[in-house]
Amino acid sequence: MKSILIKDLSEESRLDLEKLYHTSKKPRLRSRAQMILLSHKGYGSSEIATIVLLNKRSVQRWIQRYIAEGIKGLYDAPRSGAPPRVTAEYIEQLLQTVRRRPRCLDLPFSMWTCERLADYMTEQTGIRIQRRAVNKYLNKNGIVLSKPQHKISSPDPDYLVKKRRLR
Repeated sequence: MKSILIKDLSEESRLDLEKLYHTSKKPRLRSRAQMILLSHKGYGSSEIATIVLLNKRSVQRWIQRYIAEGIKGLYDAPRSGAPPRVTAEYIEQLLQTVRRRPRCLDLPFSMWTCERLADYMTEQTGIRIQRRAVNKYLNKNGIVLSKPQHKISSPDPDYLVKKRRLR
C-alpha cells in the first residue's frame, strides 16, 4: 500500500494536534497525534512506523481515520464491559468520611486506616473496594494516611520512673 501523506493541514488543526500531543496523559493518543504531525511534515508510513514503534499498516489506518473523522477519530472508541463500581458520589462520601474522626461516627477506634475506611464504606454504601483502591482515591485527592503509631502511656505521675526501672 502506498504511503498516505497529509499535505493540507490547517494551522488550527496543527495547533490542536500539537496541544493534544503535549497535554494528553494517554500514551496511545499522544502516539496517534504524533503520527499525524509526522505525516504532515512529509514522513512516510514506514518511517513513522519506525519512530512510533508500530507496524506500517497501523500507521496508515490511523492516518486514514484522521482524514475521515478528524481529531475525534484519534480517540479510542467506547468499549463494552462492566460499569465502574466507584462513582463520583462514592469518592465524595469517602472524602467526607476520612475528614471526620472515627469516634464521632461511634466507631471503636481513633484513627483511620485504608482497611478500616474500606470496611466502613462497604457498610455505608454496599460497595466493596480493596484498601489499595481506597489509598489511590485518597492520594488523588491529596490525602495521605500515615500508619498509626501506638504509644503506651499511663495517668500515673511516676509512670516514666517505673518504666525506666523495668529496663
